[in-house]
Order: sequence, then structure tokens, then C-alpha cells
Amino acid sequence: MDVNRWYSLVQMDDLERVMDLLSLKEQHARTLLIHYRWDVDKVFAVFVDKGEEWLFKEAGVMMEEHNDLSLGHSSSEDVRCDICMEDIPAYGTATMDCGHCFCNKCEHFITCFFSLPQSRILSKDLIAKLSIDISWTEHFIVKINEGQSRRIRCMAHKCNTICDEGKIRNLVCTRNPDLAKKFDRFLLESYIDDNKRVKWCPSVPQCGNAIRVENDKYCEVECACGMQFCFSCSSEAHSPCSCLMWKLWMGKCQKESETVNWITAHTKSCPKCHKAVEKNGGCNLVRCVCGQRFCWLCGAATGAEGHICARYTKDKEKNLECARVYLWRFMHYHSCYKVHTASLEVEVHLKEKLKMKISELETGEPASQDLSWVEKGIYTLFRSRRILSYSYPFAYYMFGHDLFQNEMTKEKREIKQNLFEDQQQQIEAYVEKLSMVLEEPFKVYAKDEFAETRMKVICLSKVVDNLCRALYEYIENDLLGPLQQAIHIIAPYKSTGEEKASKLA
Repeated sequence: MDVNRWYSLVQMDDLERVMDLLSLKEQHARTLLIHYRWDVDKVFAVFVDKGEEWLFKEAGVMMEEHNDLSLGHSSSEDVRCDICMEDIPAYGTATMDCGHCFCNKCEHFITCFFSLPQSRILSKDLIAKLSIDISWTEHFIVKINEGQSRRIRCMAHKCNTICDEGKIRNLVCTRNPDLAKKFDRFLLESYIDDNKRVKWCPSVPQCGNAIRVENDKYCEVECACGMQFCFSCSSEAHSPCSCLMWKLWMGKCQKESETVNWITAHTKSCPKCHKAVEKNGGCNLVRCVCGQRFCWLCGAATGAEGHICARYTKDKEKNLECARVYLWRFMHYHSCYKVHTASLEVEVHLKEKLKMKISELETGEPASQDLSWVEKGIYTLFRSRRILSYSYPFAYYMFGHDLFQNEMTKEKREIKQNLFEDQQQQIEAYVEKLSMVLEEPFKVYAKDEFAETRMKVICLSKVVDNLCRALYEYIENDLLGPLQQAIHIIAPYKSTGEEKASKLA
């Protein structure tokens, strides 16, 4: 089916609802819906709250009947253009719903203008340019080229009426048929570009699909191409992070991840001033710029003679400088985030192996055995692993000072952080158990051992699902719920995962 034809059919449901309720023509219904970003409920709400007159006026819809002079007069009869004030044949004008009548192509104005004395000091090119905005056809061409196709207003002074799309199409088509097609395409695509319930899939390379959700925009959806993304911000699915948290985290990772990697690999903290020290020689007895000598292996302070240590011990100094504390804090959360992200990437291969196992088992004996538990297990593993990965950026901002410094007291923050981390650790423990069981070679197990593995996967999948749900409830009700800032909204948890969005293209 032709794409434009297909988009027209998709839009008709919304258009017909508005046309039926308000007894409108299609062009007026489209003008209303474009103004209210294709939100039919918003149109009806404004109609009920403020009335029909206010609704139409705000959207630029003129319902008072005005005869088109070009249709109501004979071809030989003259009418007056409201701009050039010349009497011209009716067929050379067009009248919009507001009643304003202008030339389709104002040749009379150009002739009249050239006859005036001041025209001698102006070039013909400039005068021709001045005539662009005083004829319907040129007015429409300019607006379409400027990308204003969806709401082209009447060119009369202080008139907010939206021009009749049929007259726009006809006038532009006589001059530039390709531009008329562009105008039609812009009108059709407004259903996707301006509609808060519809978005293009952000996959790279683009799949070309547009998808629609029926209710809340704060949700995570899956396109037919397999791309899972946040419908609110069009970035990858990132709950339990809010959109703002995820945006800040990605920006911070781009700026600081390489710095963190380099500092971790090449420096140690001075035990006296806590500055990062780089070793530039082979000796493991190093000296900081502050004069303090310390052992590169264990980080302990030493004298000029140094010392011998049996093993490396990580520095646990508590009195680090403020900037140093922030750095190490980011490194902790970034490291945990990357660990689970890396595990997720590795478990993609596990998913492929399990698909092969399922295929082989289904063709074996007994061929009718139920293997849905394997698919459920790997799906739960992927979903919970991703939640774990994104829970660390969430914790970084939730319990830090970047966003919510004045929202919680220090004592309350510590209590809530401990409760959050307890749930986080429980999920981690059971996710790792589930991953280990799914990696077992159950394909070659005996009947009893196979049944035992099946029960383990089913039980672990259920436990992990319940723990993830409980974590989301805690985040929504106890962490984000009491905040004064209502901008941090996360997609709700669903056991079935991302909503399979309806495909529009």
C-alpha cells in the first residue's frame, strides 16, 4: 500500500471521532487535531470546559460561512482584491473561511506598483520579491518551503484563521506539483511528528517504523524490529532511572569514564594528602609532591628505606578530599554498572545456546514436553540483569547530592539507601543463581535431574520477578513518591517486559 494512503487511513479514526462529535468537515477536524497535537481527549476536554467558540478560535478554525467569490460569481464578473484594491476577474481570486479575498497571482499589483514614482528607485528583482507575500499562491509556497505546512494562516493582518488545505493544494499544484505533494506529505506526517502517543522508532539504522501507545507516555516499548526504548525520551530503555537521571548519567559517562579508567590503572592515592600519584619509574617506593613516601604495592606510608609487604591492600582512607570522594563514588557505581552491562552482553550468547537446546529437545523424546520454562528463565534473566545495571545510575543520583540534596536529611538518606541496597543485593544474588542454572548442560541430564533443573529455573524466575517488582514499588512509593520534584517518573514494572507497541508503518 502507498505510504501516504496508509497514513491517511491511520489518521481517520481520530478524525472521524472529532468530525462526528463536533459536526465538522475533515479539514477543520484536522486543523483542530494538529493544534492540539492529535490529542482527541484534549479536544473534547477543551470543548466541554471552554465551549465550541473558544475551541475553534484558539485553533484558528472559522466556522462562519463565507462564499468563495471565485465560485459564486460568473467568470466574467470582477471582484476586488483586498490587498491590491484592483477589480479583477473572480476566477483569479480565492476566499478563505474568514472571508478575506485576495488574488491568486497579483499581477495587477505589480503593474500598479511599477507605475508609481517610487518604483524607479527599486530594482525589478526587489519589487518582484515584494509581491511574493501579496498573492495566495506565493504566500502558500513560501510557507511550505519554510516548513509551516501544517498551519498556514490567512495573510490578512491579524487574521489567525487557518487556510483551507484544499485551496492551498489546488493553487500550489498549478505552479509546482512536487511542492503540492510535499504539502500533503507534511499534513500526513503531522500525525506522527506532532502526536504525543506516536513516535518513530529510534533504531540505528532506522527501521522506518512508527509506533503508538494508548495510555501513559512513561513506558518502555518494543518495536517490531526488536528495539526496546523509553517512549518518553526515545533513548534506550533505562528504568528504574528517570529520563533526566539517564541523560545526566550518559553525559557523565562520556566525560569521565576514560578518566576513571586511566586513574584506576595508572595512579594510587597518597596516604597523606590523598592526591593521585603516577609512578614514572620501576621502583615501587614512590614519593608524592607533598613529600610523603609510600609503597606502590600496598599504599602504606613508609620512610626513606621503604618496606617489604606480602600482599596488596586497597586504600580505605575515610578522610579523603571532597573531590576525591566524589571521584571514587562515581567509580564505584560506574564499575558496577559496567559489570552488569558486560554480563548482559555475554549472556546474549547464552540465549543463542538455549535456543539451540530448545530446538534439539523439541525434536527429541518426548517431543511434546513443555520447554516454556527455559524461555521464561532466559527472558527473566535478561530483564533483571538490565534492571540491575540501571539501578546503579539510579542509586548514584538518588543518594547523592546532584539532584536531591535538600530533599532528605542525612539520616533519612542513609536509612533509605541501606534498604535499597539490601533489595539490590538480593536481586543480584538470585540473578547469579539463575544464570548459573541456565548454563547447566540440562540437555544431557537424566529425567529426574532434568525435572529438578526445570523446577530450579521456574522457582528462581518467580523469585527474581517478585524481587524486581518489590524494588520498583519501593522506588516509586518510598524514594521518588515523597519528592517535591515530580519530574522524576519511571516506567512501571511489568513481568511481561516492554509493551509490544502497535506498528504504524
